[in-house]
Amino acid sequence: MKLTSSAFAEGEKIPSKYTCDDQNINPKLVISDVPNNATTLVLIMDDPDIPKFVQQKFHTPVWDHWVVFNIPSETREIQEGKNPPGDLGRNTGGNNSYGCPCPPDREHRYFFKLYALDTEKAMKNHILAEAKLVGRYERVK
Repeated sequence: MKLTSSAFAEGEKIPSKYTCDDQNINPKLVISDVPNNATTLVLIMDDPDIPKFVQQKFHTPVWDHWVVFNIPSETREIQEGKNPPGDLGRNTGGNNSYGCPCPPDREHRYFFKLYALDTEKAMKNHILAEAKLVGRYERVK
């Protein structure tokens, strides 16, 4: 399974358009090579580079920016500025929406992770395939 974006390549800088420094919208994502027996997809965007004070304040080692589950397995594209079909989960900021990159201290890595599942009920022991796309962002000061 593959997850790509026309906005940035693997490991490259996320354009400011998709961050708190500009439009705060999600980039377009393209999904390919989903297993035929997948029932649903899950998309999680997170940031493992949050500073210690944020970890302590929110009691988490990773900041979840975007959580979408029960995405139909035939979905092949997530449009710029749009949530995919499915159910929005709560991000670490407490919102059921895309939370843009907005690092408070330095460059952070943002992991867009896609999972193909064989059920809608749970992820544990139900992942058929996974893909990730990593982008980087540092605010201009």
